[in-house]
Amino acid sequence: MLSTFANPARFMGFSAWAAPVCALIAAALLAVGLPWALVFSPPDYQQGETVRIIYVHVPAAWWSMAIYGLIGAASFVSLVWRHALADVAARAAAPIGATFAGATLISGSLWGAPTWGTWWEWDGRMTSVLVMFVIYLGYIALWSAVEDEEKAGRLAAILALAGLINLPIIHFSVEWWSTLHQGASIIRADGPSVHGSMLAPLLTMIAAFFFLFVTLLLANMRAAIYRRRVEAARLRGAA
Repeated sequence: MLSTFANPARFMGFSAWAAPVCALIAAALLAVGLPWALVFSPPDYQQGETVRIIYVHVPAAWWSMAIYGLIGAASFVSLVWRHALADVAARAAAPIGATFAGATLISGSLWGAPTWGTWWEWDGRMTSVLVMFVIYLGYIALWSAVEDEEKAGRLAAILALAGLINLPIIHFSVEWWSTLHQGASIIRADGPSVHGSMLAPLLTMIAAFFFLFVTLLLANMRAAIYRRRVEAARLRGAA
């Protein structure tokens, strides 16, 4: 699989049809998921209508972590095997992941104010997610600060790999420290603790965010490859 998509031409052929397909799936899931989650799902017996923030907060949190994991994996592939598109994929994913991480922090703060009585608390989960968001911003800034793309890719990959240590901290923070956050409520050994009337729209929104991410990732990668082709053509013309 890696060798297949190491060729930019093959990737462009694949993404030419995969991107619009994923966009259609994301649009369909959002068209169903948003009204289901924000209008038709029941309010929580304790939190009332404010629980609807969960339908944005949880998908954004899940995929902000997963996207960072993808960046870490792509960075490892780039450093070890010099995969042609690994740096492109990692760099293209970073602004999407940063946006999801920012949405996680903002929605969590909006949720925390009426639920916990505070907009922010320096507990393990909130702080570690904030650290991830800062690493995202640092990763993006590093790519922009270094003119030599090959050197920028190596430095950014090292930063991304170092930041991977934060992912287990985010995940296990509710078990290691006393935090305002509850433990896992969906992926549990004894099954989800979320009622089915809320779980179904939540899973729909999680799927919608995934296909939205894939759509944006493919679009960003295609734009980066086109930019490199234009730059290469310009240099050949100037030679």
